[in-house]
Amino acid sequence: MAARPPKLFPFRRWLPRAAVAVIHRQGEQGTELFLIQRAHKPGDPWSGDMAFPGGRQQPEDPDSRATAMRETWEETGLDLHRQGIHLQRLSDVMARTHRMNKPMIISPWLFEWYGEAHLHFSHEVADALWIPLRFFTNPEHRGSIPWTRKGVTLNMPCYYYDEKPVWGLTLQMIEDVIVRDVLQP
Repeated sequence: MAARPPKLFPFRRWLPRAAVAVIHRQGEQGTELFLIQRAHKPGDPWSGDMAFPGGRQQPEDPDSRATAMRETWEETGLDLHRQGIHLQRLSDVMARTHRMNKPMIISPWLFEWYGEAHLHFSHEVADALWIPLRFFTNPEHRGSIPWTRKGVTLNMPCYYYDEKPVWGLTLQMIEDVIVRDVLQP
């Protein structure tokens, strides 16, 4: 049984919560990660970005793992209850909410996928890809993407896979998987 990640700080239970499913499978190129491309939506600062399926925890969700599983089903049609194996909870990350710009905690949950991937996208998803984990271990694939906030532009680290940038919190979660040696490429 994996050790529970450390608490970010004592007030975390009063913050909004979200969860994502970090789904992997064994493919032709070794371990592959499942990422979605968010639909393009005016006013959404992450419109079109690559991400793990997931979303906000709802009152009816018993825990954040259930949130990740429900959101994955709603967004992609992948049924982690029937064709996934829950492996462990990864390190929580701190983010901000879309509308109120307040802190929010995101819990990533690692799953192994062993079924057929019959995808049915919700209105929130434009595309989905299985990306080889080894792609993210090759420094030649690393680049940067400009990110502007309140008139200040920063060049943020990213990887472009099939011309789609993987950066931000998603890249942070992937790097956590690689650094902690959770999966083998």
